[in-house]
Amino acid sequence: MWYNDNVDKKTEYALQVAQDQNIKFVRLWFADVLGFLKSIAIAPAELENSFVEGIGFDGSSVEGLTRVTEFDMIAKPDASTFQMLPWRGEVGGTARMFCGILTPNKENSLADSRYILKRSLSKAQKKGLTLYAHPEIEFYLFKKHKNKRGAVKLEPVDHGGYFDHVPRSIGQDFRRDTITTLEKMGISVEFSHHEVGPGQNEIDLRHADALTCADNIITFRTVVKEIALQYGTVASFMPKPLVHAPGSAMHTHFSLFDNETNIFYDGNSEHNLSITGRRFIAGILMHAHEISAITNQFVNSYKRLFGGDEAPNSACWGVDNRSAMIRVPRYKLGKKQSMRIELRSIDTATNPYLAFSIILAAGMDGIEKKLDLEPETTNDVWALTETQRRALGIKSLPNSLEQALSYMEESEFVADILGEHIFDYFLKNKHDECDRYNQQITQFETEYLFNKL
Repeated sequence: MWYNDNVDKKTEYALQVAQDQNIKFVRLWFADVLGFLKSIAIAPAELENSFVEGIGFDGSSVEGLTRVTEFDMIAKPDASTFQMLPWRGEVGGTARMFCGILTPNKENSLADSRYILKRSLSKAQKKGLTLYAHPEIEFYLFKKHKNKRGAVKLEPVDHGGYFDHVPRSIGQDFRRDTITTLEKMGISVEFSHHEVGPGQNEIDLRHADALTCADNIITFRTVVKEIALQYGTVASFMPKPLVHAPGSAMHTHFSLFDNETNIFYDGNSEHNLSITGRRFIAGILMHAHEISAITNQFVNSYKRLFGGDEAPNSACWGVDNRSAMIRVPRYKLGKKQSMRIELRSIDTATNPYLAFSIILAAGMDGIEKKLDLEPETTNDVWALTETQRRALGIKSLPNSLEQALSYMEESEFVADILGEHIFDYFLKNKHDECDRYNQQITQFETEYLFNKL
């Protein structure tokens, strides 16, 4: 046997499966500050010791993880996340685990975004509270073509629309295979369908505690990319990949539980939304501008929010109002466990660990400060002019990454939640992105100005 009486049951399970399935490699996964997946492959002989000592690596080579003068880092696997990677074979294949990143002193790295979420969740847990999340993840699927010059052109795999059943489109089989793979990895899926854009798909994961959900989102992106390669296609989680089509959101439903009680529910309140739920929403709205760079972290994110394709770009809330930043769904009126709020501004390219950290902190701030929630927005916000929005007290979200960063860098709240290291690195990285973007000459400029000037 590979284990002894001193290991816990989750570790014991991982070691036993690795032996029974004759695993050849174990991949240790973690996300960098921006949410991009990093991976270290170890041989099965190193697995047992990795649970005790972790695996050392050069942290300075990972963007934002540490400074060059502090390069020694340790990846310590979380046995509870052990899963086989189905596309690598079930016997003699590969497994994966998410890791915590530690310093040589075995302290949690303040650059580990997964740890930042665990820290935020721990603060809520001390009050007896657990955050649950349920994401609706949109993405595009493209076919690759090469022109006569060898340049690659991407074309949507189909021209279907919302809920369309597209005959002979690979999208249906693609979603089926993706869901089958996710479920083999223990990730439950609620449903899937074709979205509004050509080649655009949506797969909704079932609700889970926020840490598990964030892990599932990272896994989801990887699975979608892997299955796309098997189909000879390209999957993109870019927030706005096509000019004349909707962007890809990650509308995420949140609920807050005290043990088995959903504290967002109150059967005697309007819309069954409790005072706690109202304060949670108020907290998010109060911090909406300063957290925007986290929930929408790329220059392209604001092409989605302000691209005219029904993405929420104002800090307001409403019941069943899809033009609002926060929506209170009414699918199951009177069902306590189903009461939740839906954040609609967040996109598919966010780092879910940082996003969930900041959203929970903002909501908890609203609860702790007993903030009053502004009246709900019943108007179609998309149809309102900027003047009409101001008259109604509706504030627009930042309309560019640059503007979002200007709010974030003045925010002590965001700095406190993220910690100094991530806060400083994130701002520097994103300011660099804005600088590079502003130096580009776009096709629009060339087509619009070249022959006129």
